[in-house]
Order: sequence, then structure tokens, then C-alpha cells
Amino acid sequence: MRQPFFLIMEDIRNISIEQLEDFLVSIGEKKFRAKQIWSWLWQKGVGSFYEMTNISAALRQQLAASFTFHRTIIAQEANSKDKTAKFAFRLHDGKLVEGVLIPSGERVTACISSQVGCPLGCTFCATGTMGFIRNMHYSEIVDEYVLMDRRARELYGNGISNIVFMGMGEPLLNFNNVMTAIDKLTAKDGWGLSPTRITLSTAGIVKGIKALADRNFPCGLAVSLHSADPAVRQVIMPVTDHNSLHDLQAALVYYHQKTGERITFEYLLLSKVNDTRQAAEKLARYCRPFPVKINIIEYNETKDGLYHRSYPNQREEFIDYLKSCNMVVNVRQSRGQDIAAACGQLVKQG
Repeated sequence: MRQPFFLIMEDIRNISIEQLEDFLVSIGEKKFRAKQIWSWLWQKGVGSFYEMTNISAALRQQLAASFTFHRTIIAQEANSKDKTAKFAFRLHDGKLVEGVLIPSGERVTACISSQVGCPLGCTFCATGTMGFIRNMHYSEIVDEYVLMDRRARELYGNGISNIVFMGMGEPLLNFNNVMTAIDKLTAKDGWGLSPTRITLSTAGIVKGIKALADRNFPCGLAVSLHSADPAVRQVIMPVTDHNSLHDLQAALVYYHQKTGERITFEYLLLSKVNDTRQAAEKLARYCRPFPVKINIIEYNETKDGLYHRSYPNQREEFIDYLKSCNMVVNVRQSRGQDIAAACGQLVKQG
């Protein structure tokens, strides 16, 4: 049975299509109008009712009188010499989050945020200095894609081909909104994106990883590991206090058993912290229970000077050891450093 619908000036993107149909019938409109409105909301990404040009002016006025429309706008844009673009999005309540476009040939990757700020406090990440402000609504997450996709076409001549949830926040601590956003982005009556083009990155929230496994998560999973030594990881990533390396490993075994998918580990090399031969050996042992791909990330130094980038010879020795263990290792090149758009540099007050 459908939940009763009440006119309370709710954001129209918070309601289901069935509730929208009920509303239209209640004001004497045809039910099929709901699909037209739905298409404007979730396929064309309009920012107001008045952009819905195949809807009568009278109905648009009725919608505007009955619902709110929480708009997200691009407040700032910065463009790097390597063609990376960083955006500050202003949400309906004035809060700011950042997203990044990273072009590579014909491919354009969008790095999307899921929270305003972040509650995890990883000591190497600038976003953690903001603290946690609030979760983003699924419509706000989708707005990031819509706005950046338009700019990608203008900047590069191609729309977004890949999405990574690697911006501000921990996606698995905003589980329902992130899952709904992904559903909207991949739905046939949404943007119809391939789930294989979307990657969710987590700092290792055990409960969330198990939940992904139980829903046979169709997208890629990346885990920001950064150390396989419990003592080191606990210092640089306080999330380890309640999500131990042992429990995380068990959750990833479960995830692989349920989905059959390879796990990606993100590993940020910090000089004299996690870049030694011993650290590489511990990482290799940690990865034995499941197939993995290791993405090595060069540290992008922040103003506090707490950590430093690994020396090239130390980095190569670390990578060579992993490859000697027949592990798949990629080195991710930093992009957009000159506009503070690289990994770990996203921070915005407002």
C-alpha cells in the first residue's frame, strides 16, 4: 500500500514516482505526466520547474507552489595546467563541497564527494581538517555528476565516462544516499550509466563492505588501505579503532566470495612511515586471501608538513617487491596539484 502523500513543500526529488502520480491525480492532471516530470528530474537534470518545457505553464506553477527544488550550483571553478578542473559546489543550505574532473585521452573521470567534510580524521588528508558537517542527499550527489558532465562536454568535448567516489567524505557512512545516487545514475529511467564505470572508495568500513556484498554491489570497490601494519594504520587512520585490519580482511574475503570481484587497494606512500621493505612484505601477506590490484599513490603534501613523499628509490624498491610477489601494481599519477585538486587535497569551508 502506498504511503499517503502530503503537500508540505518537500523537495520534489525526495518523493517516489508513485507519490508524484498520486499528487498529479489529486489536482486533476493525467498520471502519465509523472513520467515526463521524472525524465526532467532524473534524465535531463533540470534545475527548476520552469525548464520543463513539455509541461504546461499552469502545471509548472502548481509544482512550484507545492514543492521545493533544492538546487546545487557551481560556485567556483579552477583549471589546472594539466587540464584537470576542480569545482566548488554550493548546496541549497550554503554548504560547499568539491569535485574534480580528470581528463585522460577520450576518457573523463569525475571524482565525486558524498559528505560535507569527513568524520574519519585521516592524518594525511586535508579534508579531515574540516571535520564532519553533514551527509549529502542523493540528489546533491547526482547534481555533482550532472553539473560536471555539462562542463566536461564544454571543456573536453566528451562527457563523463567514469565516476569515482573519492572526493570529500566516507561513502559507506552515507550508505543509503550513496546507493540511491548510484541507482539513479545507472537506472534505465535515469542516466543509464554502466555500473562497471563507477568505483566506490572506502577507508574500510567493515559493516558497509558486508552490506555491499549482500546487495551484490555491481560497481568497483576500492579500499584506502595505506598500511597493513595495525599500529601504523591506527596512527594515520583513526577509523582503524573500530574497523581493525583483521575485521577488514574478513569483510573483504566475504565480499570477494559473494561478488567474485577483485579488490582494489589504494596505498599512499609516506616517507619513513609505510614505504619500507617490511611494509611491502606485510602488505603482500595481507593480500593473500583474495585477488587484488594495488594502486600506488604519491603523497600530495599539505600545509602542515606532517608527512612527506617517498623518495623515488624507496618507492621503486617498494613496488618492485610487490611485483616480485606477482601482484598487480599501478602507479597513479597525481593530477591537478597546482589547483589543490589532487588526492587528499580537497578542503572547503562554508
